[in-house]
Amino acid sequence: MVMGISFFVLFSSTLSLAFLLSKWFSKGQTKNVPKGSLGYPIIGETLSFLKAQRQDKGGSDWLEERISKYGPVFKTSLMGSPTVFAIGQAGNKFILASPDDVLSAKKPLTIKKIFGRQSLVELTGHRYKLVKGEMLKFLKPECLQNYVKKMDELVNATLVREVTEKETMGVVVFMKKLSYDLSCNILFDIKDEQSREALFVDFTLAFKAIHSLPINFPGTTFWRGQKARARIVDRMIPIMNKRRGEVSKGVVSSTNDMLSGLLALRDEHHQPLAHDLITDNFIFLLVASHDTSATLMSLMIWKLSRDPEVYKRVLEEQMEIIKHREGTEERLTWEEIQKMKYTWRVAQELMRMIPPLFGSFRKALKDTSFQGYDIPKGWQVYWAAYGTHMNDDVFENPRKFEPSRFENPTKPIPPYSYLPFGAGIHYCIGNEFARIETLTTIHNFVKLFEWSQVNPEEPITRQPMPYPSMGLPIKIKPRSNMS
Repeated sequence: MVMGISFFVLFSSTLSLAFLLSKWFSKGQTKNVPKGSLGYPIIGETLSFLKAQRQDKGGSDWLEERISKYGPVFKTSLMGSPTVFAIGQAGNKFILASPDDVLSAKKPLTIKKIFGRQSLVELTGHRYKLVKGEMLKFLKPECLQNYVKKMDELVNATLVREVTEKETMGVVVFMKKLSYDLSCNILFDIKDEQSREALFVDFTLAFKAIHSLPINFPGTTFWRGQKARARIVDRMIPIMNKRRGEVSKGVVSSTNDMLSGLLALRDEHHQPLAHDLITDNFIFLLVASHDTSATLMSLMIWKLSRDPEVYKRVLEEQMEIIKHREGTEERLTWEEIQKMKYTWRVAQELMRMIPPLFGSFRKALKDTSFQGYDIPKGWQVYWAAYGTHMNDDVFENPRKFEPSRFENPTKPIPPYSYLPFGAGIHYCIGNEFARIETLTTIHNFVKLFEWSQVNPEEPITRQPMPYPSMGLPIKIKPRSNMS
C-alpha cells in the first residue's frame, strides 16, 4: 500500500514537472524565436546532442542537420533549458562579446552544481575582477617562465617512472593524471600524494557529471558527480585551514601558489574570501587546467603516431633544441620553449580541426535579439567552434591538416573565428600555461621514447572532451639514440 502511494506521488510529481516544463518551453512562442525543436519534455534534445558527440564526427553531423533544416540560428533544448544556437563568426561575437548584463556566463544546472555558484564562470562585477586578477598573477609571463624548469623535471620524472620497462601504455589515462599532477604541484602546491590521489578519483567523476542530464536520482552520472564534489570539498577544507595558518604566520608566502593567494586575498570589505568561494574556484581551475591540457596532449601523441611527416618535423625541432644546449644544462628553458614553433603550430591546427571545447553556453538575463530573432529572458545561447573552424570562408581547405596556416597566414584570421581558448573577455586565462605544459610534455615524450599505435584506426570521440575512443594504447620503447 505504502509502495503504491509512493509510486502515485512520484508519478504525479513527474507529470507536474513535465507540465511546468512544457509551460516554460512554450514561453516565447508568441515571440519571433528561431525555428527548431525543443524535443521532449525535461530532456529536450540533450540525449541526441551527447550521443552525436560520442560518434566519429564529434557532433558536426548533429549541427549540420539542424543548420540545413533551420539555418545557422536555431532553437533546441539542452541540459534542461531552451537554447538558441548561433553558428558562425557573427554568432560567436554576439555570444562572447555581449555584456554580462545581457548574456551572462551563468551555466546550465549541471555545470553550476559541479563548479559551484561562486566559480569564476558564475561571478560578475567586482568579485569577478578581484578573483580573476588574483588568478592572473600566477599565469603572467614572469611566473610562467619560472614554471618551465619545475614542469620539465616533473614530466621527465613521471615518464621515466611510469613508462620505463613497459611495452604498452594508455596515453589518455596517463595524460589526464600527468596534467592533474602538474596543476596540483605547480598552481596549488598540493604535494601530499595521498590527498592528490583521492581528489583525482573524485575529479574524474565530477567532470563526467558536467555534461550529463540534470537528474539527481541515486546512480545517475549527475548524482555521482555531486557526491564526488562534496567529497572534494570535505578533503579541501583541512588543506585550506592548514594553508591559511601557514600564510598568516608567514611560513608560506601569498605569492607561493594560487591557493595561498586566494586565501590571503581580501574582498571589498577587507574580509577574507569565504571557503566556498575558494573551493568553487579550486574545482573550476583544476577541471579547466587539467582536462583541456590532457585532451591536447593526447591528440598530439595520436597525430604524431599517424602522420610520419609531421612526426619527423617535430622530432627534428626538438632534437635541434637539445643539440644547441650550452654546458651541462639538461632542463628545458623558457627560451627553448619559444623555439618550438612548428610543434605549437601542429597543436594549433589540431585544436582547429578537433577543438577541445565543442562550444559553450551563456544565459540571457533579459530579452534580447540576434539577426532578427528574439531570445527570451532565461533562455540559453550556445556558440560552436565548428561553425568557423571548418568554414572555407575563414580557413582555406579546412578539412586538410596544414600547420603552416598559422605560420604567416596570407590573410589574418578574423576575430571570433578561431576559438580553442574562447575569445574576448571570455578568453581562457590559462591558455599560456596549457601551451607550456603541452610543449614540455611533447618534448620529453619524443626525446625519450619511440612509439606506435596499437589500434591504427582508432577514432576521436567526445567524452565530452575529444579523446581517442579506446584510450590510445601505444607500443612504446626507449629511444635508441638517447641515454
